[in-house]
Amino acid sequence: MKTLEFHRDTEKNRVTVTCAGKEVSVHSHCAYCRHCAGVRVGKRVLPPPQQQAMKGARGGMGIDEELLNAAMMFNSLVRDGDAIECSDDAGTGFSSMYRRRTRS
Repeated sequence: MKTLEFHRDTEKNRVTVTCAGKEVSVHSHCAYCRHCAGVRVGKRVLPPPQQQAMKGARGGMGIDEELLNAAMMFNSLVRDGDAIECSDDAGTGFSSMYRRRTRS
């Protein structure tokens, strides 16, 4: 597990981290990456709300609203946080949490 410190650009209202050698947006990459293990806020690491919503999803009409609420909560955590906890020890970079896995 590694910690990716936030780089804040207050002029552009943007938060980035260095992931796999590139600067990427926390809001558009980390929020939807399966390697995201949480947001560090002070001494605590809070789990990513999107992954929590996906685990509890049973399909149906409410999943879109749950994911939207989770994304808004993630943005709030990033606003208050200091870093992303990342499980990508191999350094492969972004991997979508929404991509379907093939079954054998």
